[in-house]
Amino acid sequence: MSERAQLLRVQNFMLSADGFGTGEGQSVERPFGHADPAVLAAWAGATASWPNRADPGGTRGLDDYFTRDFHHDIGAEIMGRGKFGPQTGPWDDLEWTGWWGDDPPFRTPVFVLTHHVRPSFTLSDTTFHFIDASPAEALTEAKAAANGKDVRLGGGVSTVREFLDADLVDTMHVAVVDVELGRGGRLWHSPDELLDRFHLERIPSPSGVVHHIFWRR
Repeated sequence: MSERAQLLRVQNFMLSADGFGTGEGQSVERPFGHADPAVLAAWAGATASWPNRADPGGTRGLDDYFTRDFHHDIGAEIMGRGKFGPQTGPWDDLEWTGWWGDDPPFRTPVFVLTHHVRPSFTLSDTTFHFIDASPAEALTEAKAAANGKDVRLGGGVSTVREFLDADLVDTMHVAVVDVELGRGGRLWHSPDELLDRFHLERIPSPSGVVHHIFWRR
């Protein structure tokens, strides 16, 4: 019996109704620029499975399913440098280790795409590797580290577009939130732009978000 092929998956990627995943003006203090991440992620934060929930309760159902599915069968993550941090150019401060504190939410090896490599480091159960590689090269390296599991493409927007343009993405889950950002990093003007390569199912949730599920034709 042959082994299941490893997939490259985009999961729980949050977009505004006008197609933006981040706003303008990203900084250490504002990872999403002028966009409010609490608004973009409110649907997930309200669920029973939200990992940062400090009180009992939370919603069940569709939103909770996608929140729980974030880690399912994922063995590695790829992200662009802009998701790791707002810095550009050579690394001036190697003591800065990302926006997530001492316990990042990834739980796997993470491959950060950058033209300025730096030494790998580990925080809790997440190891960050910094690689200067093409999308195909990065995916090969991430699959090798994933031990047979799938690879999650974490973003940001430009990184997702780069892997889409290279025709490497197998499945995507995009949660479209009923808010407009007007400017920033845009994934699409319409999800129909991807229908030449993907099937698409739109599933509205009682929370107001519309879950977009893409899979290869």
